[in-house]
Amino acid sequence: MAKEQPSDLQSPQEQEPAKVEIYTERFGGASIRAKGLLDQKGVSYSEFIIDDDLINKGMMLKRAQGRSEVPQIFVDNRPIGGWDALKDLEARGVLDRLLRLTAPEPDA
Repeated sequence: MAKEQPSDLQSPQEQEPAKVEIYTERFGGASIRAKGLLDQKGVSYSEFIIDDDLINKGMMLKRAQGRSEVPQIFVDNRPIGGWDALKDLEARGVLDRLLRLTAPEPDA
């Protein structure tokens, strides 16, 4: 009898949460709105405030392939973009799946 793997036992609600990172400006309206949406969904994230931090600002620019819009959001190290991109993902009903807040759709 094959031994069950821990991943075989996890229900969709128990899957590992997505790793979310967000580069923000302390008082930037778009940064505040993006964090508010993530907070509303109960998503944990790592925040890097770049106002006076040239090292993290440089890292953001490198990771975001030169995009300088703030915030810049990354999910599982994948660049998502800024507030407009996050808002668009939410409007299209894709954000919860990306953040692993819902069960993935079964393969056809």
